[in-house]
Amino acid sequence: MDPEKVMENLFKELDTSLKAMGKAKTTEEKETYSRIIKNLAESSGVFFSAINDMMAYSTDNLDDLDDIDIDEEY
Repeated sequence: MDPEKVMENLFKELDTSLKAMGKAKTTEEKETYSRIIKNLAESSGVFFSAINDMMAYSTDNLDDLDDIDIDEEY
């Protein structure tokens, strides 16, 4: 699945849940939406961490490899 689509859907669900929580009347409903929002936020955080980790291996960083002397003995 397309990562951009996943993030878009996560944020749509988060927005929908926040609006529903604002309209909730009972404490139980608010608690339910609070848990949903917490899970969606944590999922977003995991996704951002994965993106951050993948960016470390991005091909944009290949220019940094030019600075490494591969003839050097270790």
